Amino acid sequence: MIRLVIANQRGGVGKTTAAVNYAWYLANVRELRTLLIDTDSQGSVGVMLNLRPKHYFSHLLVNKFPLEECVIPAGTNLHVLCGNKDTVQAESALAGAVVRELALKLMLEPGERNYDAVVIDVSPSINLLQTCAMVYARNVVIPVNMDLLSLNGANAACDMIRLLNDLIKAEIRPVGLLPCQVDQRLSVTTLVQQGVEKMAEMFHIPVLPAIRTDQAVNKAFRARKALLEFDPGAKAAQDYTAAFEKITAAIESAPNHRNREQANAKAETTV
Repeated sequence: MIRLVIANQRGGVGKTTAAVNYAWYLANVRELRTLLIDTDSQGSVGVMLNLRPKHYFSHLLVNKFPLEECVIPAGTNLHVLCGNKDTVQAESALAGAVVRELALKLMLEPGERNYDAVVIDVSPSINLLQTCAMVYARNVVIPVNMDLLSLNGANAACDMIRLLNDLIKAEIRPVGLLPCQVDQRLSVTTLVQQGVEKMAEMFHIPVLPAIRTDQAVNKAFRARKALLEFDPGAKAAQDYTAAFEKITAAIESAPNHRNREQANAKAETTV
């Protein structure tokens, strides 16, 4: 199974756009049964895809509803677990769990058997839900917009991953840094890209293919569709596809992914 968190401690860096389009890519290009989870109280995923769910992420964690009752279809092979303002209550519920870092993992695993991939969009802040999502997925992609605050947010996300790995041996792997809104005509782009390269070297993280600026991204948002569905020929859509191929290959080739798949296959054979 593919599990991935999209994270940056700074808002407005393209996390939700990357999460929505990667989920769409997995569901439609790779033809995998995909679950997209929004753990942000702003509920941006539901807004972006124009979804009107009956139940939300908080119903899973607070009310203990089964996962299948909380998701909403969003196209072929794609289900979405939406966030809303009640997500704050969900974090409070996790805080009271006995092993709180594993609480999300324990709640998702019974229902995840219906999926081949899980993509999680987290809020732009260091909180318990983000920690739980990283511990569950163990793979993280960090989008970096072409501004210095985004670079600081990416650095904070890398520090968070290192801290969790040191403190609780979480084995979280930063799959890559994803440069977004790249416009080589701007001087700040060169400055941020240099910062990305330094960060990649410091934390031993690959730099993924960059996403160029493209008005098609905004047009797709206004149409309430994933960019890859709205305009697959757009330059940003082509860039995302190239990045997603790298991300998927990196996750599937990782030792912990292969070990988990072998363990799951053995368990299914036993049953």
